Amino acid sequence: MPAGTIILKLGEYELKVTHPDKMIWPDMNITKLDYIQRMAKLGPYLLPHSENRHLTTIRYPEGIHGVSFYQKNCPKPAPQYVRTAKEGNIEYVVLDSLPTLVWLGSLYSLELHVSCERIGDPLPDRWIMDIDPSLEEEPRIMEAASLVGELLHSLGLDAVPKTSGATGIQIVMPIERGPTFDDLRAFGKFISEYLTVRNPKLFTVERLKKDRGALIYLDYLQFYPGKTLAAPYTTRARPGAPVSTPLTWEEVGRNPHATDFNLLNIEERLRTRGDLISKLKPQPLSRVLQSISAL
Repeated sequence: MPAGTIILKLGEYELKVTHPDKMIWPDMNITKLDYIQRMAKLGPYLLPHSENRHLTTIRYPEGIHGVSFYQKNCPKPAPQYVRTAKEGNIEYVVLDSLPTLVWLGSLYSLELHVSCERIGDPLPDRWIMDIDPSLEEEPRIMEAASLVGELLHSLGLDAVPKTSGATGIQIVMPIERGPTFDDLRAFGKFISEYLTVRNPKLFTVERLKKDRGALIYLDYLQFYPGKTLAAPYTTRARPGAPVSTPLTWEEVGRNPHATDFNLLNIEERLRTRGDLISKLKPQPLSRVLQSISAL
Protein backbone atom coordinates (compact mmCIF):
# COMPACT_ATOMS: atom_id res chain seq x y z
CA MET A 1 0.00 0.00 0.00
CA PRO A 2 1.43 3.45 -0.89
CA ALA A 3 2.80 5.47 2.02
CA GLY A 4 0.17 7.75 3.48
CA THR A 5 -2.76 5.65 2.28
CA ILE A 6 -5.53 4.95 4.78
CA ILE A 7 -8.44 2.53 4.73
CA LEU A 8 -11.97 3.74 5.44
CA LYS A 9 -14.62 1.24 6.52
CA LEU A 10 -17.90 1.79 4.68
CA GLY A 11 -20.15 -0.80 6.27
CA GLU A 12 -19.27 -4.04 4.54
CA TYR A 13 -16.97 -2.23 2.11
CA GLU A 14 -13.50 -0.72 2.37
CA LEU A 15 -12.10 2.29 0.51
CA LYS A 16 -8.42 3.13 0.07
CA VAL A 17 -7.82 6.86 0.36
CA THR A 18 -4.48 8.16 -0.89
CA HIS A 19 -2.93 11.49 0.16
CA PRO A 20 -5.38 12.05 3.04
CA ASP A 21 -3.36 15.06 4.24
CA LYS A 22 -3.43 16.89 0.90
CA MET A 23 -4.70 20.43 1.44
CA ILE A 24 -7.93 21.08 -0.49
CA TRP A 25 -9.08 24.42 0.96
CA PRO A 26 -5.83 25.98 2.24
CA ASP A 27 -7.60 29.08 3.58
CA MET A 28 -9.83 26.89 5.76
CA ASN A 29 -7.16 24.28 6.61
CA ILE A 30 -9.37 21.53 5.13
CA THR A 31 -7.55 18.41 3.94
CA LYS A 32 -8.78 15.68 1.66
CA LEU A 33 -9.62 13.45 4.64
CA ASP A 34 -11.42 16.35 6.37
CA TYR A 35 -13.51 16.85 3.24
CA ILE A 36 -14.43 13.18 2.95
CA GLN A 37 -15.38 12.88 6.61
CA ARG A 38 -17.47 16.04 6.65
CA MET A 39 -19.27 15.13 3.44
CA ALA A 40 -20.09 11.72 4.92
CA LYS A 41 -21.88 13.54 7.76
CA LEU A 42 -23.82 15.60 5.19
CA GLY A 43 -24.89 12.44 3.35
CA PRO A 44 -28.30 12.00 5.04
CA TYR A 45 -29.26 15.52 3.97
CA LEU A 46 -27.67 15.56 0.51
CA LEU A 47 -28.60 12.11 -0.78
CA PRO A 48 -32.40 12.68 -0.92
CA HIS A 49 -31.71 15.49 -3.42
CA SER A 50 -29.34 13.46 -5.61
CA GLU A 51 -30.74 9.92 -5.62
CA ASN A 52 -32.31 8.79 -8.88
CA ARG A 53 -30.79 11.74 -10.75
CA HIS A 54 -27.87 11.91 -13.18
CA LEU A 55 -24.74 13.33 -11.56
CA THR A 56 -22.10 15.64 -13.02
CA THR A 57 -19.05 16.31 -10.87
CA ILE A 58 -16.25 18.86 -11.01
CA ARG A 59 -12.99 17.34 -9.80
CA TYR A 60 -10.00 19.25 -8.36
CA PRO A 61 -7.13 16.77 -7.88
CA GLU A 62 -4.80 19.47 -6.52
CA GLY A 63 -7.35 21.36 -4.44
CA ILE A 64 -9.40 24.43 -5.25
CA HIS A 65 -6.48 26.37 -6.71
CA GLY A 66 -5.43 23.59 -9.09
CA VAL A 67 -6.61 22.38 -12.47
CA SER A 68 -10.19 21.10 -12.55
CA PHE A 69 -12.34 19.14 -14.96
CA TYR A 70 -16.00 18.21 -15.40
CA GLN A 71 -16.91 14.54 -15.37
CA LYS A 72 -20.20 13.07 -16.52
CA ASN A 73 -19.15 9.49 -17.28
CA CYS A 74 -18.58 7.26 -14.26
CA PRO A 75 -14.85 7.04 -13.44
CA LYS A 76 -13.30 3.62 -14.04
CA PRO A 77 -12.79 1.38 -12.26
CA ALA A 78 -15.74 1.94 -9.96
CA PRO A 79 -16.50 -0.03 -6.79
CA GLN A 80 -19.36 -2.52 -6.96
CA TYR A 81 -21.57 -0.37 -4.75
CA VAL A 82 -21.63 2.50 -7.28
CA ARG A 83 -24.86 2.52 -9.28
CA THR A 84 -24.92 4.02 -12.76
CA ALA A 85 -27.56 4.98 -15.32
CA LYS A 86 -27.02 5.33 -19.04
CA GLU A 87 -28.40 8.30 -20.95
CA GLY A 88 -27.36 8.44 -24.60
CA ASN A 89 -23.61 7.77 -24.73
CA ILE A 90 -23.00 8.75 -21.12
CA GLU A 91 -22.96 6.37 -18.16
CA TYR A 92 -23.73 8.63 -15.22
CA VAL A 93 -23.06 7.97 -11.55
CA VAL A 94 -26.26 7.88 -9.50
CA LEU A 95 -25.44 9.35 -6.11
CA ASP A 96 -27.77 7.31 -3.91
CA SER A 97 -25.57 5.90 -1.14
CA LEU A 98 -23.10 7.04 1.49
CA PRO A 99 -20.31 4.79 0.14
CA THR A 100 -20.73 6.36 -3.31
CA LEU A 101 -20.53 9.86 -1.80
CA VAL A 102 -17.34 8.98 0.10
CA TRP A 103 -15.82 7.40 -3.01
CA LEU A 104 -16.53 10.55 -5.01
CA GLY A 105 -14.88 12.59 -2.27
CA SER A 106 -11.79 10.40 -2.52
CA LEU A 107 -11.64 11.35 -6.22
CA TYR A 108 -11.59 15.07 -5.34
CA SER A 109 -15.15 15.63 -6.56
CA LEU A 110 -15.64 18.97 -4.86
CA GLU A 111 -18.81 20.01 -6.71
CA LEU A 112 -21.88 17.84 -7.25
CA HIS A 113 -24.43 18.94 -9.85
CA VAL A 114 -27.60 16.89 -10.34
CA SER A 115 -30.06 16.64 -13.19
CA CYS A 116 -33.33 18.52 -12.97
CA GLU A 117 -35.25 15.41 -13.97
CA ARG A 118 -35.49 12.17 -12.05
CA ILE A 119 -34.39 9.10 -13.98
CA GLY A 120 -37.31 7.49 -15.81
CA ASP A 121 -39.84 10.00 -14.47
CA PRO A 122 -41.33 12.52 -16.93
CA LEU A 123 -42.93 14.68 -14.22
CA PRO A 124 -40.93 17.06 -12.01
CA ASP A 125 -41.19 16.96 -8.22
CA ARG A 126 -40.03 20.55 -7.76
CA TRP A 127 -39.69 23.92 -9.46
CA ILE A 128 -36.42 25.86 -9.31
CA MET A 129 -35.64 29.43 -10.32
CA ASP A 130 -31.94 30.17 -10.75
CA ILE A 131 -31.10 33.79 -9.86
CA ASP A 132 -27.78 34.55 -11.53
CA PRO A 133 -25.92 37.83 -10.94
CA SER A 134 -23.90 39.37 -13.74
CA LEU A 135 -21.38 40.78 -11.25
CA GLU A 136 -18.97 38.58 -9.29
CA GLU A 137 -19.92 40.48 -6.13
CA GLU A 138 -23.61 41.41 -6.15
CA PRO A 139 -24.87 43.08 -2.95
CA ARG A 140 -28.49 42.97 -4.21
CA ILE A 141 -28.70 39.18 -4.63
CA MET A 142 -30.70 38.61 -1.45
CA GLU A 143 -33.00 41.52 -2.30
CA ALA A 144 -33.62 39.80 -5.63
CA ALA A 145 -34.46 36.53 -3.89
CA SER A 146 -36.83 38.32 -1.54
CA LEU A 147 -38.76 39.84 -4.44
CA VAL A 148 -39.22 36.40 -6.00
CA GLY A 149 -40.39 35.06 -2.64
CA GLU A 150 -42.86 37.91 -2.17
CA LEU A 151 -44.41 37.27 -5.57
CA LEU A 152 -44.74 33.55 -4.86
CA HIS A 153 -46.34 34.29 -1.50
CA SER A 154 -48.84 36.61 -3.20
CA LEU A 155 -49.85 33.62 -5.34
CA GLY A 156 -50.38 31.45 -2.26
CA LEU A 157 -47.13 29.54 -2.73
CA ASP A 158 -44.09 29.01 -0.53
CA ALA A 159 -40.55 28.04 -1.48
CA VAL A 160 -37.07 27.74 -0.02
CA PRO A 161 -34.25 30.08 -1.05
CA LYS A 162 -30.93 28.23 -1.39
CA THR A 163 -27.45 29.69 -1.82
CA SER A 164 -25.71 28.20 -4.83
CA GLY A 165 -22.51 28.32 -2.83
CA ALA A 166 -21.05 30.55 -5.54
CA THR A 167 -22.47 33.95 -6.55
CA GLY A 168 -26.12 33.13 -7.13
CA ILE A 169 -29.15 31.87 -5.29
CA GLN A 170 -31.89 29.45 -6.24
CA ILE A 171 -35.53 29.33 -5.25
CA VAL A 172 -36.62 25.71 -4.68
CA MET A 173 -40.31 24.80 -4.48
CA PRO A 174 -41.40 21.18 -3.97
CA ILE A 175 -44.65 20.71 -5.90
CA GLU A 176 -47.60 18.38 -5.99
CA ARG A 177 -47.16 16.05 -8.94
CA GLY A 178 -48.99 16.96 -12.14
CA PRO A 179 -47.40 19.91 -13.97
CA THR A 180 -44.90 19.08 -16.72
CA PHE A 181 -41.50 20.64 -17.24
CA ASP A 182 -43.01 22.77 -19.99
CA ASP A 183 -45.68 23.95 -17.54
CA LEU A 184 -42.95 24.91 -15.08
CA ARG A 185 -40.97 26.72 -17.76
CA ALA A 186 -44.08 28.74 -18.63
CA PHE A 187 -44.60 29.53 -14.94
CA GLY A 188 -40.97 30.61 -14.60
CA LYS A 189 -41.33 32.82 -17.67
CA PHE A 190 -44.40 34.48 -16.12
CA ILE A 191 -42.58 35.11 -12.82
CA SER A 192 -39.41 36.38 -14.52
CA GLU A 193 -41.08 38.71 -17.01
CA TYR A 194 -43.42 40.14 -14.37
CA LEU A 195 -40.54 40.92 -12.01
CA THR A 196 -38.42 42.34 -14.81
CA VAL A 197 -41.17 44.74 -15.86
CA ARG A 198 -41.70 45.78 -12.23
CA ASN A 199 -37.95 46.08 -11.47
CA PRO A 200 -36.18 47.00 -14.73
CA LYS A 201 -33.09 48.35 -12.93
CA LEU A 202 -32.59 45.07 -11.07
CA PHE A 203 -33.70 42.14 -13.25
CA THR A 204 -33.26 40.89 -16.79
CA VAL A 205 -34.36 37.83 -18.76
CA GLU A 206 -31.54 38.33 -21.28
CA ARG A 207 -29.78 34.98 -21.58
CA LEU A 208 -26.52 36.29 -23.09
CA LYS A 209 -24.30 37.56 -20.30
CA LYS A 210 -22.69 40.18 -22.52
CA ASP A 211 -26.10 41.83 -22.95
CA ARG A 212 -27.08 41.90 -19.25
CA GLY A 213 -24.89 44.73 -18.03
CA ALA A 214 -25.07 44.74 -14.22
CA LEU A 215 -28.59 43.30 -14.07
CA ILE A 216 -29.49 40.09 -12.26
CA TYR A 217 -30.62 37.30 -14.58
CA LEU A 218 -33.77 35.38 -13.73
CA ASP A 219 -32.99 32.05 -15.36
CA TYR A 220 -36.24 30.11 -15.75
CA LEU A 221 -34.72 28.08 -18.60
CA GLN A 222 -32.11 26.19 -16.55
CA PHE A 223 -34.64 23.97 -14.79
CA TYR A 224 -35.38 21.51 -17.60
CA PRO A 225 -34.53 17.91 -18.55
CA GLY A 226 -30.91 17.55 -19.62
CA LYS A 227 -29.73 20.46 -17.48
CA THR A 228 -28.14 20.42 -14.04
CA LEU A 229 -28.02 22.57 -10.92
CA ALA A 230 -25.81 22.49 -7.84
CA ALA A 231 -27.21 19.94 -5.41
CA PRO A 232 -28.27 21.14 -1.97
CA TYR A 233 -25.33 20.71 0.43
CA THR A 234 -22.66 20.33 -2.24
CA THR A 235 -19.47 22.24 -1.55
CA ARG A 236 -18.16 24.72 -4.10
CA ALA A 237 -14.50 24.99 -5.04
CA ARG A 238 -14.10 28.56 -3.81
CA PRO A 239 -12.27 30.17 -0.90
CA GLY A 240 -14.17 29.74 2.34
CA ALA A 241 -15.39 26.22 1.45
CA PRO A 242 -18.98 27.42 0.86
CA VAL A 243 -21.81 24.89 0.88
CA SER A 244 -25.01 25.29 -1.13
CA THR A 245 -27.42 25.89 1.75
CA PRO A 246 -31.21 26.28 2.06
CA LEU A 247 -32.19 29.39 4.04
CA THR A 248 -35.25 30.81 5.72
CA TRP A 249 -36.81 33.97 4.32
CA GLU A 250 -35.88 35.72 7.55
CA GLU A 251 -32.23 34.86 6.94
CA VAL A 252 -32.48 36.20 3.39
CA GLY A 253 -33.70 39.48 4.88
CA ARG A 254 -30.46 39.72 6.89
CA ASN A 255 -28.44 39.72 3.63
CA PRO A 256 -26.06 36.81 4.33
CA HIS A 257 -23.03 35.93 2.19
CA ALA A 258 -22.55 32.52 0.59
CA THR A 259 -19.44 31.81 2.68
CA ASP A 260 -21.45 32.26 5.89
CA PHE A 261 -22.53 28.65 5.26
CA ASN A 262 -19.48 26.47 4.84
CA LEU A 263 -18.05 23.02 5.36
CA LEU A 264 -16.93 23.84 8.90
CA ASN A 265 -20.30 25.02 10.23
CA ILE A 266 -22.97 23.37 8.08
CA GLU A 267 -23.17 20.23 10.22
CA GLU A 268 -24.17 22.18 13.33
CA ARG A 269 -26.74 24.14 11.33
CA LEU A 270 -28.35 20.94 10.06
CA ARG A 271 -28.44 19.45 13.55
CA THR A 272 -30.51 22.38 14.76
CA ARG A 273 -32.58 23.24 11.67
CA GLY A 274 -32.69 20.08 9.56
CA ASP A 275 -33.26 20.21 5.80
CA LEU A 276 -35.57 23.15 5.10
CA ILE A 277 -36.47 21.84 1.64
CA SER A 278 -37.73 18.46 2.87
CA LYS A 279 -39.72 20.23 5.60
CA LEU A 280 -41.76 22.24 3.08
CA LYS A 281 -44.86 20.38 1.92
CA PRO A 282 -45.37 20.09 -1.85
CA GLN A 283 -47.06 23.21 -3.17
CA PRO A 284 -50.35 23.22 -5.18
CA LEU A 285 -48.85 24.73 -8.31
CA SER A 286 -51.47 23.24 -10.64
CA ARG A 287 -54.16 25.46 -9.14
CA VAL A 288 -51.99 28.52 -9.58
CA LEU A 289 -51.22 27.61 -13.17
CA GLN A 290 -54.95 27.36 -13.89
CA SER A 291 -55.53 30.78 -12.37
CA ILE A 292 -52.71 32.34 -14.40
CA SER A 293 -53.95 30.81 -17.66
CA ALA A 294 -57.35 32.40 -17.02
CA LEU A 295 -55.84 35.91 -16.88
